[in-house]
Amino acid sequence: MLDRDGYRPNVGIVLINAHSEVFWGKRVREHSWQFPQGGIKPGESPEAAMYRELLEEVGLLPQHVRILGRTRDWLRYDVPSNWVRREWRGSYKGQKQIWFLLKLVGRDCDVCLRATNHPEFDGWRWNEYWAPIDSVIEFKRDVYERALRELSRFVKGVESREDFLGRQPALHGRGD
Repeated sequence: MLDRDGYRPNVGIVLINAHSEVFWGKRVREHSWQFPQGGIKPGESPEAAMYRELLEEVGLLPQHVRILGRTRDWLRYDVPSNWVRREWRGSYKGQKQIWFLLKLVGRDCDVCLRATNHPEFDGWRWNEYWAPIDSVIEFKRDVYERALRELSRFVKGVESREDFLGRQPALHGRGD
């Protein structure tokens, strides 16, 4: 289901623990990491889609989490044409997402990546709040930064993105 501009409605999930670290999932049989996300089915609310995706991808039930906040509006990103299925080329531009910030009130052992027959992730870890921006695939970086910036107001004690970047070691090119 695409909107008239070619964007597929989707939800993104930022799950934090008691230390304000974020859940970071490793895609099955890939070396890429991302936040849980997934499409909104026709007639499904963004919140219902979020709970469905949370169960399908992370194995968590509503009682394992508390909603802290969500983005005010849709955040969009374009998918490079070489990533788009051939049959969708010309009509599909990318995703439009409502992002939810959830706090894990259950335990780490409640996470079950094999809750369905088609797992999305085969590994996971907790990561510093801002770290995913620099390690997610490039075409998602801007939407990750916008989502994390907007949702950071709901997280007590999380440093600013600028402070996080200021304490990261400088990267040097070869020969420096």
